[in-house]
Amino acid sequence: QVQLVESGGGLVQAGGSLRLSCAASGSGRTFRTYDMGWSRQAPGKEREFVAHINWSGAHTYYADSVKGRFTISRDNAKNAVFLQMNSLKPEDTAVYYCAADKTGSWNAGRSLDNYDYWGQGTQVTVSS
Repeated sequence: QVQLVESGGGLVQAGGSLRLSCAASGSGRTFRTYDMGWSRQAPGKEREFVAHINWSGAHTYYADSVKGRFTISRDNAKNAVFLQMNSLKPEDTAVYYCAADKTGSWNAGRSLDNYDYWGQGTQVTVSS
């Protein structure tokens, strides 16, 4: 079992930047054995994939809508994963969620259903 807590959300003007953090805690498996991801959910819309990083940080994947603007990274020594968001747009406004994949199944399914644990989310609002 792993608990995930996101932070770093807030209000920013279009073109600005934010850095989201996700702190992991729990007993059992170490953080470095989980692949991790970020997703987001805007009002009235379904939750959508944003970015994914494998356990070592060697492989990353992005939604087309954020490619070139967002960067996912992790620090296994600090049990944390990050999402650096640059050139933010009003359409990036959403609640952002951190998630953990304990089996590596996201690589095969590429679905949000492949994540096993979720945080509570952090609000990001981008004003025009």
